[in-house]
Amino acid sequence: MDWFDFSLKLPITDPTWIFLLVLLIILFAPILLNKLRIPHIIGMILAGLVIGEHGFNILVRDSSFELFGKVGLYYIMFLAGLEMNMGDFKQNRGKALVLGLLAFIVPIGIGLVTNIALLKYGVLTSVLLASMYASHTLVAYPIVIRYGVSRHRSVSIAVGGTAVTDTLTLLVLAVVGGMFKGESDGFFWVWLVIKVIFLGILIVYLFPRIGRWFFRRYDDNVMQFIFVLAMVFLGAGLMEFVGMEGILGAFLAGLVLNRLIPHVSPLMNHLEFVGNALFIPYFLIGVGMLIDVHVIFGHGDALKVAAVMIVVALAGKWIACWLTQKIYKMGGIERELMYGLSNAQAAATLAAVLVGYNIILPNGERLLNDDVLNGTVLLILVTCIVSSFITERAARKIAMEEAHLEENRSVEAEKILIPIANPDTIEDLINLSLVIRDPKQRDNLLALNVINDDSSSESAELRGKRYLEKAAMITASADVPLRQITRYDLNIASGIIHTAKEYAVTDVIIGLHRKVNIVDSFFGMLTENLLKGLHREVMVSKFLMPINTIRRVIVAVPPKAEYEAGFLKWVEHFCRLGSTLGCRVHFYANEETTAHLQGLVKAKYGQTLTDFSRLDDWGDLLILTGQVNFDHLLVIISARRGSISYDSSFEKLPAQISKYFANNSLIVLYPDQLGEPQDAVSFSNPRGNNESQHYEKVGKWFYKWFKKS
Repeated sequence: MDWFDFSLKLPITDPTWIFLLVLLIILFAPILLNKLRIPHIIGMILAGLVIGEHGFNILVRDSSFELFGKVGLYYIMFLAGLEMNMGDFKQNRGKALVLGLLAFIVPIGIGLVTNIALLKYGVLTSVLLASMYASHTLVAYPIVIRYGVSRHRSVSIAVGGTAVTDTLTLLVLAVVGGMFKGESDGFFWVWLVIKVIFLGILIVYLFPRIGRWFFRRYDDNVMQFIFVLAMVFLGAGLMEFVGMEGILGAFLAGLVLNRLIPHVSPLMNHLEFVGNALFIPYFLIGVGMLIDVHVIFGHGDALKVAAVMIVVALAGKWIACWLTQKIYKMGGIERELMYGLSNAQAAATLAAVLVGYNIILPNGERLLNDDVLNGTVLLILVTCIVSSFITERAARKIAMEEAHLEENRSVEAEKILIPIANPDTIEDLINLSLVIRDPKQRDNLLALNVINDDSSSESAELRGKRYLEKAAMITASADVPLRQITRYDLNIASGIIHTAKEYAVTDVIIGLHRKVNIVDSFFGMLTENLLKGLHREVMVSKFLMPINTIRRVIVAVPPKAEYEAGFLKWVEHFCRLGSTLGCRVHFYANEETTAHLQGLVKAKYGQTLTDFSRLDDWGDLLILTGQVNFDHLLVIISARRGSISYDSSFEKLPAQISKYFANNSLIVLYPDQLGEPQDAVSFSNPRGNNESQHYEKVGKWFYKWFKKS
């Protein structure tokens, strides 16, 4: 009896060994290719070529590669929509439309001429083949994600142009396919357009509402991940149902869910991780397995067809990007990145060739023959290689330029302190810190649990440790480090103040105090003591729903807020919040303050969607009750007593908030102020109480009395 009987049979059919081999390729290909400075994507495609049926026949491109490959393709398009900076995209949608139209028209025009003149194909064959040159797939998109430039203007233009180009290409495929099925009458055209428009409206209207409803009710990370995948494949499946390719539905799903999945959230990190670690590599390996080098180089006509296809595809896309650059006076590096992203052929190209390959003409020949099929596979390989190299080079240059600008820009070291005491508010406080933090600074989040010396116990320490670990798990899911601090002190406020001073904290985020008895104040003694002991920015927050489901941010700004030391910082925080969440930030202020806000936002935060409205009398804050809906975030910019923008009407804020905004998510912000903290402020030493406030109250009373008269 043979105790060890091993015989190697190729191709491998055992699922365990198939999956192991694929994982080893995904693991070692980047390690080996990094030394050769070759993009990972090329390595995956070449690995597929080597192990496939047309290489060493180690693996067969079976149903598993088709399944995971299709998932990977949808994932690429979904991430492209999800990663898009919607504010930047809306600003550049005209450029994206122009690039998309040029990337469709130029290759088709060149392709028609060369297909008829050089390859001697008929008109319909030439049209279908030319549409292949026009289409492209964002195969190199993972590269821009890796370099952190996915929100660059040129990336948004290229991604938007991809949607336009591929939509037009897929319409051509549907029309040509319908003509050979006898469905090319006027009704077919009208019905196709109606179906696509109706489904697009359905996805754009329903998917965000379903997503917002789900995220508000279920906060489990696994459930949210599965839900998002289900929405992606529902969109893709519906698009295939009406006769289009599923990649368009996956891209639309990414666009409409963009606002619900912040760029820095744990859910986004999970989605990117699973796609880049498994599904997308599977797709790329599967593309490589299609390539048959022997047929291409062993047949003269196939090589000629492939050469024409490659030259036309590369030249057509370059001309389209060059024209877009010249029209909008863009930089050369931006043209390079747009060209790199819009050059690779894969998904729609394969769809086009398979449509033509499966159409049998009356004479028994195929509309697109074997030469075109094999030439297409070589086209995919060459364009993916060119696309990867160009995108890698351009993305690296842009990343280095941005890093150089950051080095030259004097930026205060950011340290955000999140005191944690209530387990119900941990997730909201951490998520708020994630969307306002500067992503270019590392180690800028600190979580603090203060244990009172008078009531310290082992159970209190264990409870605090659990709270800190929960906070660290949330930030780790978003790939953001969090420093955990446990402190013993005389009281909570003293512990927070001393920690803030020791760690040079720039911002403090706390939850809104809950009144426990009738004599308790609205903000509580903790907040009041913090404001007296700290001159740094303090955010007092209350969230009634997950922050990623907020649809609009309403910011009420008092007069003279622009003269406070922390003005620039809090504007940056809320513009960053709006940009990350993809929601509009609406500022309410008087005329002078609005002018400062508009100038600052236009100069530094143009990608954020903003609105500005007049709020001349801060005492009329109640007019906002008609503007703030249940899914809006109300931000009230307050001020410490005695500061430049302090207004006597701030004394009424607690009562107004309790009565009129109790059912709204809320942030009350106290900006940085100059000078030392007001440690000594008390009833016996009210140096923070400006006497001019009394005159101000009297003046306002007389003004309103005369106005009534």
